[in-house]
Amino acid sequence: MKKLTLAALLIGGFAAQAQAQSNVTIYGLVDAGLVSERGGVNGSVTKVTSGIGGQSRLGFRGTEDLGNGLSAIFQMETGFKADDGSLDSANTIFNRQAFVGLKSKDAGQLTIGRQYTMLYNAQSQVADPFGAGYAGSIKNLFPSAGANTRVSNAIVYTTPTAGGFSAEALYALGEQAGSATAGRQFGFGLNYAEGPLNARLVYNNKNNDTAAVGTTPAKIQDTGRNTMFAVNYDFKVIKAYFAYSADKGVNSAQIPVANAYGFAVAPKASTDSNDILIGAQIPAGNGYFMTSYIRKEDKTVNNQDANQFALGYLYSLSKRTGAYVSYAKIKNKNGAGYTVGNNNEAGSGDKAFNVGIRHAF
Repeated sequence: MKKLTLAALLIGGFAAQAQAQSNVTIYGLVDAGLVSERGGVNGSVTKVTSGIGGQSRLGFRGTEDLGNGLSAIFQMETGFKADDGSLDSANTIFNRQAFVGLKSKDAGQLTIGRQYTMLYNAQSQVADPFGAGYAGSIKNLFPSAGANTRVSNAIVYTTPTAGGFSAEALYALGEQAGSATAGRQFGFGLNYAEGPLNARLVYNNKNNDTAAVGTTPAKIQDTGRNTMFAVNYDFKVIKAYFAYSADKGVNSAQIPVANAYGFAVAPKASTDSNDILIGAQIPAGNGYFMTSYIRKEDKTVNNQDANQFALGYLYSLSKRTGAYVSYAKIKNKNGAGYTVGNNNEAGSGDKAFNVGIRHAF
């Protein structure tokens, strides 16, 4: 009996030690509100929707101390729609993020799985005063759709931070039989964050080829290439934002809605364009105003330019709960077909108004 009691105490001690060395966090965001859109071919629409400022989500992340400054890490995150309770993506549970890896304070971090691209992280975390959400989202004109946001089968390495500098590299396998290059994607990022200054220079390259089927050769297409510089600086009385992107090749820029305005000739996605954003966050009361101006310059013969002006306000009810209102308008030129969306939706027209509430846990 004494031996059994001693064994139980030892097992209990080891279990407590293991628990102390591991940490798992459940987190999430619930964001819902009213969206009113105008200007599209199907007329005006007003709806209750989810994920206006940031996609409603449920996630799990954790870390285990492996000793000598090395930790095992993981993150799994699924999106859902707060307006009807459905999953954000059919037949995919962890559609937002799903990765596992190792982190060392001296050697950096290596992760494998479905992850954000450096391009989208720079847009949402540095470039955009709206954080890639609300009616003023940078995604309305900057290239942020599909694989420019997240990519599966990705290996990402991040260096340790030294003097405010860090670097990142991503390589995602296309995993298409018959070709080692079809569908692959890679990217790089150079980051600086110190005091009030936050800046990033990123590059993203997406191979658009489809793999060979039997003896049929793969379809050879131009790659989509995006280079972007983003910076913000906190002056305390105002936080200023700037971003510039050069987009070249097939799928380097997208039109999220195929022909939202019912043109006789549908708008064409540019294969050579520049994007510029100038914006600000201005503290006011128990929150802050958000505003930005975005211009897309199409350098192809189609010359389908567009510009967007946006204004919003986020009021903090607490550290985790906020209420918001936002408005944006796009002016399309020469048959361009860009729409005012939000974080979760592409939108249906050239004007949109949002009002809602979000709660993080």
